[in-house]
Amino acid sequence: MRIDSHVVPGYFVPPNYDSMIGKLIVHADSRAEAIERTARALREFRVGPINTTIDLQLRLMQDSAFKTGGIDIHYLERLLK
Repeated sequence: MRIDSHVVPGYFVPPNYDSMIGKLIVHADSRAEAIERTARALREFRVGPINTTIDLQLRLMQDSAFKTGGIDIHYLERLLK
């Protein structure tokens, strides 16, 4: 598991920032194990004071269609309805 980011403590996020200021990368022997590792890392994340998509990412990690890989390009759109 690793985090790629240019952000450091005290970093100022400009008002017109790119929404991806950090990226969590997880590897495991199986999809199920990778999803569990990702969910655990997301639950332990502490980011502030900006808004994040951590809650949405956790929701994805719990979704049965995502867990089985049964998704397509419209998956997120349907999930958010």
